[in-house]
Formats: sequence, structure tokens, C-alpha cells
Amino acid sequence: MQINVLYKPSQSLAQVWLAPGEAIVAESGAMVGMTPNVVMTTQSGGIMSGLKRIFGGESFFRNTFTAQGNQGEVLFATPLCGDMVVVDVGQKQWLMQNGAFVACSPTVDVATRAGAKGFFSGAGLFVLETRGQGQVVLGSFGAIEPVHVDGSMVIDTGHIVAWESSLTYDVGKSGSGWVSSFLSGEGLVCTFKGQGVVYIQSRNASEYGQAIGGMLPPRE
Repeated sequence: MQINVLYKPSQSLAQVWLAPGEAIVAESGAMVGMTPNVVMTTQSGGIMSGLKRIFGGESFFRNTFTAQGNQGEVLFATPLCGDMVVVDVGQKQWLMQNGAFVACSPTVDVATRAGAKGFFSGAGLFVLETRGQGQVVLGSFGAIEPVHVDGSMVIDTGHIVAWESSLTYDVGKSGSGWVSSFLSGEGLVCTFKGQGVVYIQSRNASEYGQAIGGMLPPRE
């Protein structure tokens, strides 16, 4: 499988080339186009798995695209304008915020992890966690950039895409107190500790929605 990310960083499109018999699993609605010899099948991964994906911000269903007979091509995109990056899974495992998953190798399991820290970090009640070996396509809102943590790093929760599972993190106030944090407009931040990579996005979807919403005329 060969994955090329085109039109970086604001209008990215993931171009996936599949060898005959090869497959890729993608989030529902991510497919833009495919060659006629690619067959799509849909599965929920089990009732409980599907329910967890709903709570994790992902859809109930995921689609598997398989090339038959000849080499196949599939194109994927994210719902919002932004970037994509391909990360390797195996020696490194990843945690991601619930809207970052786009597609992965069939040998990679993207499961949900419950935890209060995920809820308070703005990543939803569940964060997504990789297991297995292969590749994962991550999507962002705006440009995506790796931040190398060596010790500790503080990152606004709305700009977090994914991080290596070797890192620990704590969620806290951006200011000295809750009032100052609220007035600053920064809200909650995550302090990552250890050694590893955090992928951040240049735009915050929640703040963008509030800004656009404030410009719209009131509903009658």
C-alpha cells in the first residue's frame, strides 16, 4: 500500500494505491473517489465496538476498500479544510482525539479508550488508541505539525491531533486560576511529559465554529 498526501496543508487529499487483493479501512464518509475495481464493504465491528465509536466521536460504521484484479486507487478527505499525515504503527502506538482518524491498514485496530482525562481535555469522553502494526492516516483542521517533546510541553487542548502512547499527560488550567483561564480565552491545556511526538493542528474547530456562528444572522 502506498499513501500520498496531496494539496498540503489546507486542502489535503489522501491518495491510496492498493496492490491486487490489498485493502484499507476508512472512517464512514471519508471516501472521495475510487477506481471501478475497488470493492467497498461496510462493517460495524460489533455492537459494543460501534457504540464506543459513537461515544468517541466516530461513526458506527467503517468501510473496507479492497482492490480486485488490478492495482486500485482510493481518495480520502476530511470533513473540514485541513491537512493529513501518515504515521507508522508498530514500534510506536498512538492516541488521537476523536475526529482525527481517517483511514488505516487492516492490520491496525483503532479502538476507544475511556477516561475522564479524555473528557476534560476536549477530546470527548473517549480517545482513540491504535494497536497492531501498519499505517494510520490522521486528519486535522488547518495545518498539522509534529512537536517533539523532551521533558514537558504545554498544548492547548483544541489544537491536539494525536500523540505517542509513551507520553503521559495531565489536563489543567491555562492560567493561575479558573477565572483567569476563562477570561484569557485559552481554557484547558494538556501538559505532556516524557519523550515522544505530539501532532498539533493550526486551527481550533470549536473556536472557528463560535467565530462563524457569531457572524450569522439570528434564526427567525
